[in-house]
Amino acid sequence: MTTSDLTSAPVPTQSTYQRRVAEYWNAEENPVNLELGKIDDLYHHHYGVGDADRSVLDEPDPARRRERITSELHRLEQAQAELLASRLGPLTPADRVFDAGCGRGGGSVVANLRYGCRADGVTLSAKQADFANAQARKRGIGDRVRYQVRNMLDTGLPSGEFAASWNNESTMYVELELLFAEHARLLRRGGRYVVITGCYNDTYGRASREVSLINAHYICDIHPRSAYFRAMARNRLVPVHVEDLTEAALPYWELRSRAEHLVTGIEETFLTAYRNGSFQYLLIAADRV
Repeated sequence: MTTSDLTSAPVPTQSTYQRRVAEYWNAEENPVNLELGKIDDLYHHHYGVGDADRSVLDEPDPARRRERITSELHRLEQAQAELLASRLGPLTPADRVFDAGCGRGGGSVVANLRYGCRADGVTLSAKQADFANAQARKRGIGDRVRYQVRNMLDTGLPSGEFAASWNNESTMYVELELLFAEHARLLRRGGRYVVITGCYNDTYGRASREVSLINAHYICDIHPRSAYFRAMARNRLVPVHVEDLTEAALPYWELRSRAEHLVTGIEETFLTAYRNGSFQYLLIAADRV
């Protein structure tokens, strides 16, 4: 890895939408992201999977109840990050990986801790990149894990340099054709791409009212499930594993809806969308051919 490709590059000319996304994340200070990350300095911008310990809701002491709920939600989101990372391998410390839409950097740290690999994360938000780099330096991995202000659709990073890459709940901010073309360019032959994302269910019909509300809440544009597979096929990404995580995601949202100190108002919308079948939570792992 050279110094030149780690320095923050000017963000390419963007659409008004991309500028507004950057502004949104530069201003964002949501407790559901920050309070959970403070537990172990792993800051994620995604949701959780797995069975929840519902006994935290029975805690009689209000302060302790709040603390236990926060810890349990973070455990579930960490489980999601570990699940994604487990699909990237086999990787070695000599490998380089790419985190597209890295947020405050938790996913890259998880990959580094698991494999010892070098990681490059990119985000449109200068505030997020600065925060993530400070966290990497604090952990003593700043020479292995770097974050830059770049557009994930046009990174300027070297072609064929990466053994693995991923998006964790960030594909709804971009056009899939352009995104997967960039991942295919960055990955070496046989490299692995993994995405975890919410998508609307084509068999339900058009995007439901709930999906539209989620779009408005996060200033995003959720894609239909079929669009992922079409765009991958056109960009030399061949799925090798597809996992429906919808049921596994419900406990996180059920618990979060009871966390008075963390609710954002979108919790019941997610639960309704998952339960009525209009929205799905998928993991797709694909090889670059």
